[in-house]
Amino acid sequence: MPGKEIHFADKDPIVKVMPTWVNFVLGGMSGMMAISIVQPADLVKTRMQLRGPGEKRMTFLGMTRDIVNKEGVRGLYTGLTAALFRQATYGTGRLGCFNGLMDIYKGSYGTPSFAMKLVMAMVSGGFGAFIGTPAEVALIRMTADGRLPPERRRNYTNVFNALSRIAREEGVTTLWRGAVATCTRALVVNGAQLGSYAQVREMLLSTFGNGITLHFVSSMIAGFVTSVASLPVDIIKTRVQYAAKGTSQVSVLMSVVKNEGVLALWKGLLPTYLKIGPMTVLIFVFLEQLNALYYKYF
Repeated sequence: MPGKEIHFADKDPIVKVMPTWVNFVLGGMSGMMAISIVQPADLVKTRMQLRGPGEKRMTFLGMTRDIVNKEGVRGLYTGLTAALFRQATYGTGRLGCFNGLMDIYKGSYGTPSFAMKLVMAMVSGGFGAFIGTPAEVALIRMTADGRLPPERRRNYTNVFNALSRIAREEGVTTLWRGAVATCTRALVVNGAQLGSYAQVREMLLSTFGNGITLHFVSSMIAGFVTSVASLPVDIIKTRVQYAAKGTSQVSVLMSVVKNEGVLALWKGLLPTYLKIGPMTVLIFVFLEQLNALYYKYF
C-alpha cells in the first residue's frame, strides 16, 4: 500500500513508510485527544464572542465563573460531542491533506518554501473545513445554548441529535450554514498554524534540537500567530452560524464594526489563545506519540 513520511515527528535517518490512510486517522485522533482537554476554553471563547453591545462586558475569568455558577463545572464541557466530531472530520481532513501535499511536493521539488507551506496549509484547511461544517454548526449551537433563557434553548442532547434535528427542523442545507465563513477561517487558521509551525520548527531546530522543547516553543509561537490572525474571521463565522436566519459575512462584519467598534473583532483573544496555544502543542505532541506507537508496533 502506498505510504508516506510523517513530517512533524522526529524519525531516525532510516526512512519508514506509513500508509496514507493511517496518517489521516492519526491526525484525527490527535485532534480529538487535544480538544478533550481544551474544550472549556473554546466554550468560554464562543460565549464571549456572542455577547452583543447591550450586554455586560465580561472577562475570561468572569465568564468562566458565570458558566460554572449557572451550569456547574460540567457546563464547561457542553458541546464536547460536537467538538470531538468536528475534530474527527475537520481535523482528520486538514492534517492528512497537509502531510499528503507536503509529500507530493517534496518528492517532486524538494523542501517547500514558507510561501508554499502557507499555500498547502490553506488548501488543506479549506478541504477539512467544508467536511467539518455540519459539526461546526452543531458545536456553535450547543456551546451557546446555555446563554439563552430556558424557554429559548434548543437542548440538543449530543452532536447526532443536533445534526438530525437541524436537518429535520430547518433543512439539510442549514448544516452548511456559514460554510464560506468556516472555510475562510480555516484558510487563515491553517495558513497561520500549520505554515508557521513548520517554518518556526525549521528555524529553531538548530537551537533546541529535536525534542519536546522544540515542539512546545514552535507550537506556542504558532498558536499566538494563529490567534491574532484568525480571531476576526472566527467571530464573524460564529455569529453567522449562530444566527436564526442566514446572513452574509459582510453584513455581520459591518454590524460588528458599526455597533461594537473595530476592536470587537478581537473579542475573546485571551481564551482564543488559551485554546489555540495548548491545542497546537497537544495536537503535535499527541501526533508525535501516536506516530511513534504506530512505528513501534506496525
